[in-house]
Amino acid sequence: MTVAILLSTYNGERYLAEMLDSILAQTVQDWRLLIRDDGSSDGTHEIIRRYQARDERIRWINPNEQENLGVIRSFWTLLQAEKAEYYAFSDQDDVWLPQKLQIQLDAMGALDPSRGALVYTDLSVVDQELELIAPSMIKSQSDHANTTLLAELTENTVTGGVTLINHPLAQMWTGKEEHELLMHDWYLGLLAASQGQLAYVDLVTQLYRQHDQNVLGARTLRKRMANWIRPQLLFQKYWKLIHASQEQARNLLVLPLEPQDRELVEDFVTILDQGMIERIRRIFGRGLRKNRWFHTLVFRTLIITKLFYKRSNP
Repeated sequence: MTVAILLSTYNGERYLAEMLDSILAQTVQDWRLLIRDDGSSDGTHEIIRRYQARDERIRWINPNEQENLGVIRSFWTLLQAEKAEYYAFSDQDDVWLPQKLQIQLDAMGALDPSRGALVYTDLSVVDQELELIAPSMIKSQSDHANTTLLAELTENTVTGGVTLINHPLAQMWTGKEEHELLMHDWYLGLLAASQGQLAYVDLVTQLYRQHDQNVLGARTLRKRMANWIRPQLLFQKYWKLIHASQEQARNLLVLPLEPQDRELVEDFVTILDQGMIERIRRIFGRGLRKNRWFHTLVFRTLIITKLFYKRSNP
């Protein structure tokens, strides 16, 4: 068994050592860590060198090339650096709990190794000092975890730092050169769901740190309030998310899908091209929704009425 842990860094000196220590402390020790730096200008390089000298399982794949590719392309590059049976994605500023890899590998063992598969878990949301904010990110953010293609099309519950995929799923992504993706974790979740092997383990395996330099991060009360102060901007964000999720899902159509899954994806990505009656039929006939009732209400209302659609998307 080979596990490649993929870590993309960018100006991560503040928390990187703590993240690396948590990888070294895993109960599973049969792994190698592949690091790609995305053009850091702080002390990240020195930390990588120090840990690489400390443990031969740590490999920095681009010490002499510091091109900034962005997070999605950086992980896409890492995924092709070395062949492995499994790939675990890691952020630079979180903390893995000691049994994280073991829990995910145990769950992966129950799935078909010949087909693409992804196993993910819950996380606890913490502040920059690792003080608890929310014991369960899944419950606080999305109410429940997605394991079906229908659910994952419209809302992502897969977080990159708790994602473990097998080699067949990795090939499904790296085998295609161009992708318009919202995020790599969401797309990998879609790929796995399209294969019927998107698995969730209802255990916390990571402390998900929130701080002022998060690329994405958990939705907080402050972020929600900022949206509601200017509702038109909120609707624009909803429309941007709907369109981006449609374009992301469109990538699935080049893959061999079961006929019913292909029809589902096609219905979703073309729904806004249809008349109102057909949009209503698809929304309720397919059961297109979000994980929480309020977001479902907004999502369905926008698609049915196209409220602010032309203004937001000329």
